[in-house]
Order: sequence, then C-alpha cells, then structure tokens
Amino acid sequence: MAVAPTPRSEQLRELAQRVADRFPPDVVPEILLTGSVSRGIADEGSDIELLLVSDVLPPPEERLALAAAAGLEELDTLESGDRPIWWTEGLVDGDVVELIWWSRAYVDERVDRILAAEIVDHARLRSAEAIANGLVLRTSGAAAVWQARLSVYPPALVDAVVADAALDWTEQPRSILAKLRPGDRLVLALQLTSDVENMLRLLCAVNRVWEPGRKRLAFTAEQLPRKPVRFAERVEAALVEPDGAWALRAARELVRDTLSFAPDLPEVVVARERVARLLEALA
Repeated sequence: MAVAPTPRSEQLRELAQRVADRFPPDVVPEILLTGSVSRGIADEGSDIELLLVSDVLPPPEERLALAAAAGLEELDTLESGDRPIWWTEGLVDGDVVELIWWSRAYVDERVDRILAAEIVDHARLRSAEAIANGLVLRTSGAAAVWQARLSVYPPALVDAVVADAALDWTEQPRSILAKLRPGDRLVLALQLTSDVENMLRLLCAVNRVWEPGRKRLAFTAEQLPRKPVRFAERVEAALVEPDGAWALRAARELVRDTLSFAPDLPEVVVARERVARLLEALA
C-alpha cells in the first residue's frame, strides 16, 4: 500500500540525494535509499540509510575519504571481516546518515540465494525489502535488474520461511512452562520476543511480502492483508503485561491465530498441536 510521504521523509530524501550526488559515479554506480525514508514514513527519529554498490570496494582509506567528501562528519565505521561489505555512519547537517557499502557481486549473490530459498533468516532476508523497495538515487542499470527479480516472492521461499518460523513453536509445552519460573522474566521476555519475530516472518511470507526491519510494528502489520485481527495491538498487550502467565497465554493465542494462515507443512502441523496443548495447560 503506497503512502503519501511525510514532510520529514521529503526533507530527508532531498538530503539523501545531495549526499548521493557527491560520490563519484565511476566508483559508486548504484545508490539506493532504503529504510523508513524510502517508504515515506520517516519521523524526527529517522535517519538516512544509503546502500552504495561498487563493482569493487575501494580501500578503507578511500572509502573514508569519499564519505567525508560527501559531507559526513563524526564518522564511525564497522568492518565485516573478509566479506565485501562495509558500514559507516556520520552526520550531515545534524542528521544521521548510514552508508551500507556492498560490492555488486555480493548483491547479486544475496538476491540469487534469497530467490533460491537458501536464505530464510530475518537478518539477511530483510535486504530483499531494502533493495526491492529502495528509491534509486543513481544507477547504471543494475538496480532495475535487482528490483525486477525481487518483484515476485517465490512460492518455495514461502514454505521455507514458514517452516523455519514454525520450528520455534514445536517445543514441548513443559519446556515452555518452565520459563514462567519466578526470577526468570528475562527468559520469558526472550521467548515472547522470539514469538513476535517469528509471527512477523510467517505473516510476511504467507502474504508474499518482503520483510522490513522491525521498527513501526503497527505500520508493517497494517500493510498485510492476511493477519490475525488486531495483530499489532495484541502484540503490544502481551509484551507489556506484567503477569508472565497471562503474557505467555496472550502471545500463544496470537501464535495460534497466526498459524491458521500457514500452509499445512509438517512443522506447522506439529506447531499447531504443541501450541494447543500449551494453551490448555495455561487455561
């Protein structure tokens, strides 16, 4: 569902374009604006996220010099071992600008593996949403190819993501109930967070929508045609509920409703049975 960009989004898009224009086209031929600014829902807490793609990543010293020349101040960087990616963050006119710098071969491989259903985890799968829905600020033609390939969510990936998400709910009820021990609220909190993460993964998959980041839960849920009623409100209620048993019951009732949208894969069938037994024990 398209939304009219917020005034903050328009402001940050203009700043993003100015920053992008300062990178040499022969060094950075592809630049995409991603995140909340590209989706038009930025607010005062939002920053600018730019995916920079080069045929070959320049050396670290040159990358820092290019970032500085693009106007970024107070630079903070993070290397990624031997992978052809690089991250840096800085300020431009007081706004945070994040640069995610990948080689073209790395983007090509990521798209290939996602479409082949070889990648199902949220941390890597969300790059599909960033690329598919990113605003192209500069291109030599590659961005259109990536976006065309990602315009269809493969059926095989639906099953792979759903099966992986459902595994989290195949644990025996007695093991889950043990997380209600007094003084172990952290363990329960981690379980509730995992439940929400996996529900979002499953719902995005069955709706064949690329997973965005986890900010703005209500907005993400609103865009999904197939979902449990009052999904975002019920998530919020479960996460803030002080009674651990009630919170777990509320979360697993939402899991039950979420699983009703899933295909009848073996992992889903087991998950439905285990969730039903846990809810009986919590009744």
